[in-house]
Amino acid sequence: MTASSCILAIDQGTSGTKSLVFDSKGNICAEATIPLKTSYFGEGFVEQHPEDIYKNVLQSVRACLQQYQSTGASLSAIASCGISNQRETFLLWDEFGSPLCNAVVWQCKRSVDVCYEMQSLDLGNVIHDKTGLFIDPYFSGTKLIWLYRNNPEIQKAIKAGEAYFGTVDTWLLYRLTKGEAYLTDYTNASRTLLFNLNTLSWDRELIALFGLEGIRLPEVKPSSYAFGSSHFEGLFKRALPVQAMIGDSHAAAFGEACIYPGTAKATLGTGCSILFNVGTERRNSNSGMVSTICWSTEDRVDYALEGIIVSCASPLAWLKTELGLLTDFAEAENMATSVTDNNGVYLIPAFSGLGAPFWDMNRKASLEGLTFSSNKNHIVRAALESIAYQIQDVLSAMKQDTGIPIQELMVNGGASSNNFVVQFLSDLLEAKVIRNENKNVSAFGAGFLAGLKANIFPDLDSVQSLYHRHPIAKTTQVAKVAEAYRGWQRFIHATKS
Repeated sequence: MTASSCILAIDQGTSGTKSLVFDSKGNICAEATIPLKTSYFGEGFVEQHPEDIYKNVLQSVRACLQQYQSTGASLSAIASCGISNQRETFLLWDEFGSPLCNAVVWQCKRSVDVCYEMQSLDLGNVIHDKTGLFIDPYFSGTKLIWLYRNNPEIQKAIKAGEAYFGTVDTWLLYRLTKGEAYLTDYTNASRTLLFNLNTLSWDRELIALFGLEGIRLPEVKPSSYAFGSSHFEGLFKRALPVQAMIGDSHAAAFGEACIYPGTAKATLGTGCSILFNVGTERRNSNSGMVSTICWSTEDRVDYALEGIIVSCASPLAWLKTELGLLTDFAEAENMATSVTDNNGVYLIPAFSGLGAPFWDMNRKASLEGLTFSSNKNHIVRAALESIAYQIQDVLSAMKQDTGIPIQELMVNGGASSNNFVVQFLSDLLEAKVIRNENKNVSAFGAGFLAGLKANIFPDLDSVQSLYHRHPIAKTTQVAKVAEAYRGWQRFIHATKS
């Protein structure tokens, strides 16, 4: 390692962009977060403005660099840049980088009817065999089809070969390099329904089947790669190499040391992505899991199974804003521990349908087991418990699919700071639960991959030595938690749509 080499890591998420600079020992030198606006309208439409995304990133980087320089540090010490991004969100633009429409966010549900049509045509198996994914609005391809059918200007541009498609990483790279670099990585490509997981290339048969011939698609590379370089609109005097691009959940997996088979991570945010490293060969699922890329370098590609939980911590926001059961998210932990159990109350958090392992798009959220003895603390506790229950559902399915036992589960994301959730999860699982004290695992994952390409880190072992791991011990409540989970299973199966 070169002690003076630092890395700029950019984590562009749905709610904002975090930028940080860290050194070769993993010490954060500066960081800044700028919020990003999301528009919700109509029946499940969710969009962001493309220019807002780009400007949001630049504002975040600028604020981070100003803080970095205020310490007396020189920008010349920053040797590389890695970018992690919100997955499945995609954009369309022309050769000049002008957007053809707003960014369609991963949460958007506009393509439900397209999904039904695909299912009626019995396309599920061929799509899953090729892409590892399911027919669901969550993934980019179905919403791209919707745009093609419902926006005449976009249809015209696609037919003419003038529409550039890309996930957020590609959009940022294209703009940062003034159109010189039109690339993405395996992880982001693998979330589009257009990418063949077996050949690691765009699947022209699927593209034709979807009626999208003419769409321009970026060249696909490993996550750790020389993607291009940028002055970041004048923030750097010399062009800074962008040497990693990776979807945020995959970046979190790498940032959580999911480097070897049997390791898994759960990001507890608005939704939850559970990635389970299955090694260098693809594994398929018969239990509602997605097959995907875990992470990749030019020398190695690791695959993963992923369980996608649509509503993880988001029900707490609903309890706060719509029901007024709590005034601050920090209250939730104390409310949950103020009662000895959930009193038979369960929250099925299907506010946007259910993800893995059920994949029920029409499922509605419900509160089960309410009696006159139920109070708001039981309801809040039920919301927190539902996070652990859903993770257990997914991990059980993964173990069944692969025969590979879960050795370790690393947890990160906002809800992982809730001690009740993490302890309840540890008591529930038959695996070691580890909380990383680093709250920036997606950014660090992208930064570590950039550092590997830049030779700041010589190998994977040198990266792994930087992780901070804190196992969560089980308590005497294991049997009681297991009984509570059996109650969850009764309700989750009894109330299927």
